[in-house]
Amino acid sequence: MKRQKMSESQTPSLSSQAANTRLMFDAHLDIAWNAMSYDRDQLRSVAELRASESQMTGKGRGCNTVSLPELRRAGVGVCLATLLCRAIPAMRTVQTNQPSLVAGRGHGKMILREDLDYANQTMASAAAQGQLAYYRHLEQQGHLRQVADARSLDEVWSKWQGEPSANPPMGYILSMEGTDPILTAEHARWWWDQGLRTACLAHYGPSAYAMGTGGDGPLTDRGRDLLRQFNDLGMILDLVHTADRAFMQALEIFTGPVFVSHGNCRSLVAGDRQISDKQISLIAERGGVLGVVMDNWMLDPNWRQSGMDRSRVSMADVVNHIDHICELTGNCDHVGIGSDLDGGFGIEQTPRELDTITDMHQLGPILSERGYTDESINAIFYGNWIRFFRAGLPKGEA
Repeated sequence: MKRQKMSESQTPSLSSQAANTRLMFDAHLDIAWNAMSYDRDQLRSVAELRASESQMTGKGRGCNTVSLPELRRAGVGVCLATLLCRAIPAMRTVQTNQPSLVAGRGHGKMILREDLDYANQTMASAAAQGQLAYYRHLEQQGHLRQVADARSLDEVWSKWQGEPSANPPMGYILSMEGTDPILTAEHARWWWDQGLRTACLAHYGPSAYAMGTGGDGPLTDRGRDLLRQFNDLGMILDLVHTADRAFMQALEIFTGPVFVSHGNCRSLVAGDRQISDKQISLIAERGGVLGVVMDNWMLDPNWRQSGMDRSRVSMADVVNHIDHICELTGNCDHVGIGSDLDGGFGIEQTPRELDTITDMHQLGPILSERGYTDESINAIFYGNWIRFFRAGLPKGEA
C-alpha cells in the first residue's frame, strides 16, 4: 500500500498537534433528525443538551456528541446532512438470522420505531420536508449554507481555510438516508430542485426501492426506475445500507458517482451492514470514497458478547478500518470520515476516547504513528471527500 511513510524526523509528536487545527469533512450527520425527533436544539452546546436530557432514560439520551457549536469547534467545514424518515407498510417482513444486527427488528417481523417510521411514503415524505425546513431555518439564521454544486463547495471550503475569526457558516450537502420520502421516480426531480444531491435506496429492511440492511434481496422495479432518474438528474448514489444483491444491480444500472457515506469493513467485523472487500474495490474502481463510522458494534467483532463495554474499543480500532481500506485499494484516496455520531446512539456506543465529535481529531496522531504522511491524513480528514464531490456535483454558475 502506497502510504507515503514519513521518516522518524518528519513525524510530528502527539503534543504538537492541536485538537482543532485540521479541518474535517463528515459524510454522515443526522442533524435535522436529532432536532425533530429528539428535540435537540442544535444551536445549544453538547453540555447543555446533555443536561436537558439528564433525567431521560431512552437510548443515547444525555450522552449526545454533536451540536453546531461543537461541529464548529471540531473544524467540520462541510458535512453531508441527512433527511431520515422511513415508511414501513403493514405486512412487509424481513427475514434475518442475525436479529441483533437489525435495529428494531426481529425474526420475520418489523417493529415500528417512533423516532423515524411512518405508515406510508406520503407521511414519510412530509416528515422529511419538515427536516428540510429545519435546515433552511438554520441557513436563514446564518449557521449553515447549502452546497448544491461544485462552485458553492469551493466557496464554502475556501472560507473555512481562511481566517478562523471570519466564522463562516458550515456547508452541508443535502443527503437522504433511505429514499422512502421520494414518492415516485418523477418525484425525485422535486427533491433535486430542493437541493438533494445524494441518496441511498434503503435503510434497514425492505423499502419501496430495494432491500436494505438485515437481509439480502434485489432492487424493485421502482428502484430500477428511480436509479434511471438519478442518472438523468445527476444524483450521487450512496451505497450504504444496500443489500448485497441490490448493491451489485445498482452498479449495473447507475452510471454516475457512487460512494459509501458511513460503512466499515466486513472483513474486520462481520455483518451485512458492513462493506465487503469486493464492494470496497468496486467503489474504488468507480472513484468513490468510503466513510469510517464511530459506532462500536461496527468496530469490535465482540461488542455485544463483551457486555457492550466501551472501554474495550478505541480510536485505534477506527484506524484499523482505515488501514484495511488503504491496503486493499493500494493508496489513501478512497477513505474518509462518515462518523454517524448521534445516529441513534451516544457515547455509550463510541470508542472510549471519544466524548464529542471534536475528539475525532485523535485519529490524526494515530495515523501519524502508523506512518501516514500529513498529506495523507489531510486526504482522509477532508481531501478525498472534497475531490469526490467537486467532481460529482453540478458545476454551478460562474
